[in-house]
Amino acid sequence: MTLQNNAWIWQQPGWPNFYWQDEVIQPRLHETWRSLGILLGRVGSLHDRNDPALTLDTLLQNIVTSSAIEGERLNVASVRSSLARRLGVDNDAGAISARSEGLAEMLLDAIGQPDYALNREQLFQWYHWLFPDTGAGTMLGPLRVGQWRGNEPMQVVSGRIDNPRIHFEAPPRDVLDAEMSAFLEWFDASRHDPALDPILRAGIAHFRFVTVHPFEDGNGRLARAIADRALAQADHQSIRLYAMSAAILARRQDYYLTLEASQRGTLDLSDWLAWFLDTLISTLQEALAGIDRTLVKARFWQRYNNQGLAIAQIKVLNRLLDGGERGFENGISAAQYQKVAKVSKATATRHLADLLEKGCIEKLPGGGRSTRYRIATS
Repeated sequence: MTLQNNAWIWQQPGWPNFYWQDEVIQPRLHETWRSLGILLGRVGSLHDRNDPALTLDTLLQNIVTSSAIEGERLNVASVRSSLARRLGVDNDAGAISARSEGLAEMLLDAIGQPDYALNREQLFQWYHWLFPDTGAGTMLGPLRVGQWRGNEPMQVVSGRIDNPRIHFEAPPRDVLDAEMSAFLEWFDASRHDPALDPILRAGIAHFRFVTVHPFEDGNGRLARAIADRALAQADHQSIRLYAMSAAILARRQDYYLTLEASQRGTLDLSDWLAWFLDTLISTLQEALAGIDRTLVKARFWQRYNNQGLAIAQIKVLNRLLDGGERGFENGISAAQYQKVAKVSKATATRHLADLLEKGCIEKLPGGGRSTRYRIATS
């Protein structure tokens, strides 16, 4: 196999002393911190801001989407049950598995105890939680639990067997112990480096770990957990309110392309850090939209809670308040109301007329059978 570049980034003189272009990074960094501040301010307005149920769905999304990036589909109900039990949230008991238990333990350990230094033993424990079945394996054989990968070359390859393309090659095994010792020392010391922005540190940690690729499998998920740990160290409060893995999943192709290009490039990490910050900004904006929907919903029910509404009416109103596809973004028709509320056509018509009279909903432009309704904006 021949490389299409003379050197991987870890072979560059000066590795891993990265640098970046301030004119590219600083505007994005400013916007990231601004969005974080707004997010914390919005959460401070919530009546139940300390309710662990507020963070449950975000943590669940983090676990599920991080695995989905690698092409793994999890039992969502099982993972939710494992998280709910640890957070003390009431939950209909699902079928808890060793897999869901391990994933819940790993995430909560990553972000729940950020003040503890990251070390080899903790990484090995995360790896064991990630792969609780020690009999599991890869094409190279059984996974090595409690140790780094073996002597086989670690490469990401595509194409035909007779004409393969190497997308990435990790440092060889004989330098791995030194690489990981240096990484862990840097991760601990850099937290107290006033010259390194803590959010940039998270992006660098992600990139550096996944480039060293110390394990046979799970390196991407562990890299994202390490980035979450770094973000938790940067801001103890907000990390439980957003799931960056969800935004990475939505940009999965660009994620891998940007990693690959940066791993073949110089020590200038501008492109990777710009992608990381852009993705984090998008994550925070989505979290803000969710908090805003929660605030709108709370204010709505403060106003209409004592209107004597039927259970079916409350159900439909909550769907509308949730927004997005499940919330009927383009409004709800009488036929859709009938289906969601599981009522007759006559009852659906009567319910909608009652909600309209009480000011809970308003008509969208149009009429007749096409009439649609949305939550009243006034």
